[in-house]
Amino acid sequence: MKTKLFAFIFTLVFIVQLYAEASGNTLLSQVSKPFIVITLLVWLYLATHLKGRFHKRIFTGLIFSLAGDIFLMLQSENGSFFNYGLIAFLLCHIFYIRAFTLDHKSNPEFRSPFFLWGAGALIIFCMGLFFYLQPYLGAWQFAILMYAIIITFMTIMALNRYGKVNLSSFKFVLVGALLFLLSDSVLAVNKFGRPIPQAGLLIMASYMLAQYLIVYGTVVRELVVKQTEI
Repeated sequence: MKTKLFAFIFTLVFIVQLYAEASGNTLLSQVSKPFIVITLLVWLYLATHLKGRFHKRIFTGLIFSLAGDIFLMLQSENGSFFNYGLIAFLLCHIFYIRAFTLDHKSNPEFRSPFFLWGAGALIIFCMGLFFYLQPYLGAWQFAILMYAIIITFMTIMALNRYGKVNLSSFKFVLVGALLFLLSDSVLAVNKFGRPIPQAGLLIMASYMLAQYLIVYGTVVRELVVKQTEI
C-alpha cells in the first residue's frame, strides 16, 4: 500500500516538475523541486523505519541530495550556490557508496561474471566525458574530475551488488545509479560544453527516476547472505 501511494504522489511531483521545466515556470519549479526528495525521504522512513545501516546511509544521502537541489535551484541568484550544490551531491554519492559497500561485505567472496566488463565500460565513459569537457572546464577541472570519479565509483558499487541482494533490488538500484550518471553527465555537458536541446527536461526526468529507483531498490532490498547488519 505504501509503495502504491508514494508511487502516485511521486508521479504527481514528477509531472508537475517536468511541466514547470517545459513551460519555463520558475516559481512552480522552485516550489515543486524540493518535494522530489521530500517524498522519497518520507517513503523510505515509513517503509523501513531506518532499521539498518543501509537504510540510514541512503536516507542521509537523500538529505544531502535535497540540499543539493535547493542550492542548484538558487544558483541564478548566487553563482557560488553551484559549488555548494556540487559538494552536497558529492556527499550524497559518498553515502550511497557507503551503503552499497555493506552489500559487498555481506558476501565478499561472490564474483559477478560481468562485473569487470561493466566497471570497465563505466570507467571508459567517465574518462571519455572528462577529456571531452576538459578544454571547457578551466579552473573547474579538478572539482569535476573528483565528482566524475565519485559518481562513477557509486555506479560501479551499484553494479557490484549483483548476487549479494535480491534481483529486484539490484536492478532498481543499478538502473537508478545509471540514470543519475546520465543526468549529471547531461548537466555537465550542457553547462560546460555545448548546449543540449531540452537539457532541463532530460536532466530532471533522469534525476527524478534515478532517485525513485534507488529508494525503491532500498525498500525491497534483501541480502542473499546475511553477514552484516541489514
